[in-house]
Amino acid sequence: MQQATRDHEGGDVLTVGLAQINNSFSGQNYLPYAIGLLQSYAEHHAARPERFRFLLPVYKRIRVEAALEQLRDADVVGFSLYVWNERLTLEVARRLKAERPDIFIIFGGPQVPDRSEAFLRAHPFIDVVCHGEGEPTFLKLIEQARARDFSGIQGTSHLDAGGRFVHQPRLERMREVASIPSPYLEGVFKPLIAAHPEEVWIALWETNRGCPFACTFCDWGSATQSKVFQFDLPRLKRELDWFSEHRIEFIFCCDANFGILPRDIEIAQAAAENKRVFGYPKALSVQNTKNATERAYLTQKILSDAGLSKGVALALQSVDMHTLEAIKRQNISLSTYEELQKRFTRDRVATYSDLILGLPGETYESFANGIARVIEGGQHNRIQFNNLSILPNAEMGDPAYQAKYGMVLVETKIINVHGSLEEDIDDIAEMQQMVVATSAMPLADWRRARVLAWITALLHFDKLVQIPLVVAHEVSGIGYRTLIEAFIDADPGTYPLLAEVQAFFEGEARTIQAGGPELHYAPEFLGIWWPADEFMFIKLTHEKKTEAFFAEARRRLLDLWREHGTPAPFAPVDDAFALNCALLSQPFVFDDAEVALGHDVWRFFRGILQGDPEPLRAKRAVYRIERSKEAYADLAAWCREVVWYGHRRGAYYHSGRMVEVETETELAGHY
Repeated sequence: MQQATRDHEGGDVLTVGLAQINNSFSGQNYLPYAIGLLQSYAEHHAARPERFRFLLPVYKRIRVEAALEQLRDADVVGFSLYVWNERLTLEVARRLKAERPDIFIIFGGPQVPDRSEAFLRAHPFIDVVCHGEGEPTFLKLIEQARARDFSGIQGTSHLDAGGRFVHQPRLERMREVASIPSPYLEGVFKPLIAAHPEEVWIALWETNRGCPFACTFCDWGSATQSKVFQFDLPRLKRELDWFSEHRIEFIFCCDANFGILPRDIEIAQAAAENKRVFGYPKALSVQNTKNATERAYLTQKILSDAGLSKGVALALQSVDMHTLEAIKRQNISLSTYEELQKRFTRDRVATYSDLILGLPGETYESFANGIARVIEGGQHNRIQFNNLSILPNAEMGDPAYQAKYGMVLVETKIINVHGSLEEDIDDIAEMQQMVVATSAMPLADWRRARVLAWITALLHFDKLVQIPLVVAHEVSGIGYRTLIEAFIDADPGTYPLLAEVQAFFEGEARTIQAGGPELHYAPEFLGIWWPADEFMFIKLTHEKKTEAFFAEARRRLLDLWREHGTPAPFAPVDDAFALNCALLSQPFVFDDAEVALGHDVWRFFRGILQGDPEPLRAKRAVYRIERSKEAYADLAAWCREVVWYGHRRGAYYHSGRMVEVETETELAGHY
């Protein structure tokens, strides 16, 4: 062990190590903001800040031995724990304590359970854990690190020398959050950036703290569930300047409800102005406020117009009122989302919606009806169907709550979408508790709901047959749920390819319920983990089965047409299939296409998607699609550029010019 140095007054200098292990994002890494706050607060508020010497932090997933090399000379180490770093962080701390029994180990962060006795007994190498806001608590702990007397420090739990569990109630929330100096402006990250010139950094940014909502699946509102406290506006603008000066391309805003405060409009405008003047940041990702419709619209419109937003997230989670009540989200207005959807659609601003599968009270019926409602409300770009996982400090983490709703949990590995197989460090996999059934949605119903989500994504949001579905719905009046479920229930003898797709999705759902991965690994397709719908899209393409799929899909809709006795002609749907087939991006397609239709399907379809519908007209319409300008000569490039990179914005159609030949009216743009 390196001996602690002595300061000029004879007291020991305490060497402090910090670790906030984050996943990388597209080859970029996050500046470790949470532990940066701990350091900046300690250096500013300590009675004698010269007593503390901070090491460079561990900020990303590295081998355990490499982390030990960074931390083993510390006297005290603070670890920030969350679901994506729990196993690796615990192993680093365990090994560190084994090497250095005298080292003082502190754990904090959202993954530290509020009910922490079992956690401490399972991990005896942890000396003390922090609950709630950590800045003042951490400072008190490191000030007492030599004496190891932290029994009276609020917001902590530990096991005393006799093995007795000691818990101190957490501190009241910090109302004056401005008392926490900015780690960006105070130069906390300057040594880290200098030591790693190869890194492209992502910034985490708080403009306020707090959440007035109490959603039971979330540890955000559960932790604060009260007033929102603000960082001052001049500080935030200086931080924006810091981001621009350091060429930070991507900022993730940590606010629970950006747009909840009137000043958030000014913050969005400041970010847009910095991009205009300096070119940075290039993107600012925010979590929309829930009920403030006008401000949510204005802030997102400002970000979108400035090119800072690639899409607006409309996080519904469920549209069933019983479910929203069960998860304490009933005070969040659905009408807000529906109004925002309409306004953003009219403004040509891309949105995507979130629905969570397996929420308490949600049945298969309500989930299926919810999908249809969201699509009918104008969401044609993307619904992200998320499997429900349990966070320990959310209300849903309480065993009594789980028993009340009959929640069935399995432990499954956390896998990054489009991640590689080799992402585990030292064979340490991060795990999560996933809900795979409830009393309202038994195992079989959960599987059917999961299959419905994947088939909806494949058909509609991956655009395999989006135009026919939209036209069929509008012309016949048949609901989207009925249209999509027809593909799930297709007779295998009549529709063998549709049945093959359904069987694959069913198998994937069973795998998840058995504790297997929620994504599908494909060594033959870039060697990464794909959502099941994207994998199936690629598989159909690779096996040259898309035309066969179109043929079966057309027959299935025609049969449904007859089953419902729909009086409307089917010819517009035939035209929709022809146009969809020509527009769908596929590899090894090098020629332009000319499609002659009997109806102006394209105008009709685009009008629906843009919230400005026009009547469908029976008229000859000939379209020329310039596919040759966006051709892919190998499957891997197509997988990467179209299916992977294009999935959020749904860029599965050719993006070259499309011209209505007979009138030479250009209909250019991304479809």
